[in-house]
Amino acid sequence: MNDIKEYMQGVGQAARAASRLMAQADTNAKNRALENIATAIMLNSAKLLAENARDVTAAKTSGLDGASIDRLTMTEKTVQGMAEGLRQIAALPDPIGEISDMKYRPSGIQVGKMRVPLGVIGIIYESRPNVTADAAGLCLKSGNAAILRGGSEAIHSNQAIAACVHRGLREAGLPETAVQVVNTTNRAAVGELITMKDYVDVIVPRGGKELIERVSSEARIPVIKHLHGVCHVYIDDEADLAKAIRIADNAKTHRYGVCNAMETLLVAQSVAADVLPRLCKIYLDKNVELRGDDASRKLVANMKAATEEDWHTEYLAPILSIRVVAGLDEALAHIATYGSQHTDSIVTENYSKAIRFLREVDSSSVMVNASTRFADGFEYGLGAEIGISTDKIHARGPVGLEGLTSQKYIVLGSGQIRV
Repeated sequence: MNDIKEYMQGVGQAARAASRLMAQADTNAKNRALENIATAIMLNSAKLLAENARDVTAAKTSGLDGASIDRLTMTEKTVQGMAEGLRQIAALPDPIGEISDMKYRPSGIQVGKMRVPLGVIGIIYESRPNVTADAAGLCLKSGNAAILRGGSEAIHSNQAIAACVHRGLREAGLPETAVQVVNTTNRAAVGELITMKDYVDVIVPRGGKELIERVSSEARIPVIKHLHGVCHVYIDDEADLAKAIRIADNAKTHRYGVCNAMETLLVAQSVAADVLPRLCKIYLDKNVELRGDDASRKLVANMKAATEEDWHTEYLAPILSIRVVAGLDEALAHIATYGSQHTDSIVTENYSKAIRFLREVDSSSVMVNASTRFADGFEYGLGAEIGISTDKIHARGPVGLEGLTSQKYIVLGSGQIRV
């Protein structure tokens, strides 16, 4: 344990020193590093896949579940995606140093804001090795230093990607310690990372609910997080039903194991008999298990009874809860009671109802006539994302480059003194 503490303290000290250099780095140097990392990843594709194969073999031997192994497994497409993601980040505008809201005050001074890095960002994640490249790229472009602690099941993959990151930083004249991937699988390293308030400015956990709850409860550093995504689609009584069916199908079945997948479908009572049988046939044909309230089950035979727990549950699986509601008021009340403040959508042709939904639903993403699956940094034009935040302070929703920065006030004067 003492060795882990000493090791993590060294990582933290190096990250803090690197963060000062990264805050000074110009856009060209950061973009060169990103392009160099992308090139290194492609040149070392065979090695990355070989190291990943070691992780996958070990994971299967240890009995890791199928969904986790799927997230762990890299392919040539995964490698290409990492490189492309880094190049996309390089193409994004650099937020650092951006000055906004400059205004003259009666004293003659100008007051405004400048965007600056957060400093050192600790990121804790599971399974997905591509997060190593995404997180490194976003932290680098936003002028931060990063300490990355991937899951023990991906240790060889993550270290191989880290070698490419270090090569790209070195070739661009930036400190390799700007991105450090923790090289121990000892879980005590997480405990150290989330309490190193002298060296780390913010923690971002990416993974299952258990990981995020642990980090949230034990961290002594601000955390950017979301615990779970209980996302809703509400089909209004003034919806275009053909549109509603496409949206509700996509929101659930496009991908099951993602935080922006719909977990509860709400349908207005007056259109339920028209839309639910058609929509549920699509779900059942795709082997989605349906759990509904009494009104839903009267309309669709192959549906289990939903429990109170179902309305609170993020399934991340082909399971869907369905409830018939009297109208918009009841839909809003349901979302307020059971939602996780992640992503919720209304399907309606009524402008007033759409605006009311946008205003009253207290989620990080609120949508009209669109699938919840669009709640994603890439789809929002942010490039790769570090994660999604349901917090209300600092970043909210998909966290891209701007979410990894802060602002400070700047004052420009010409000799003014306060009297």
